[in-house]
Amino acid sequence: MEWHRVGFRSFWRLESRRRGGRPTVPLEIGKLIREMSIANPLWGAPRIHGELLKLGIDVGPTSVAKYMVKRRGPPSQGWKAFLHNHADGIAAMDMFVVPTISFRLLYGLLIMGHGRRQILWFGVTAHPTAEWIANQITEACGWDQAPRYLIRDRDGADGEVFIRRLRSMGHSRSTDSAALLCVPKTLSELMR
Repeated sequence: MEWHRVGFRSFWRLESRRRGGRPTVPLEIGKLIREMSIANPLWGAPRIHGELLKLGIDVGPTSVAKYMVKRRGPPSQGWKAFLHNHADGIAAMDMFVVPTISFRLLYGLLIMGHGRRQILWFGVTAHPTAEWIANQITEACGWDQAPRYLIRDRDGADGEVFIRRLRSMGHSRSTDSAALLCVPKTLSELMR
């Protein structure tokens, strides 16, 4: 029976030995890859692979991806989460044209708050100007209750007067350029 045990042990020792394939990554490099992926959540495997090459560590990108920390969700909030988290501070505005029976054109301005999807302001004029639009946003929100984010289309009707009015109501330049996005689907559907 002893010879059987020795034969069994030697057989499985030969079977379980490494036969080539991908070389193992040293433990220190695996820890380094893990730390880099935790410290830089926006970096992917190609970026970490490139940084390791700069350090003189030659590890393949698939090995880097294997040792990176797995994330459950995106590194930052998506558009849907942003709208949900900041709905009370978001307003959207859009202009539209209404032809009358006498073939005149009236221009409407609709400002809608996203918190409760309510209409904050509705204005109509035959001759829209940048000053008129700036006054409408002031009438809709007041000087002290301006929305944190204003979603609008960037047509030429708003003008520099409107931008200056937004800034005087509390919008900074960075918020202005980052928050002025395309008009959302809900506002366009409301105007139809």
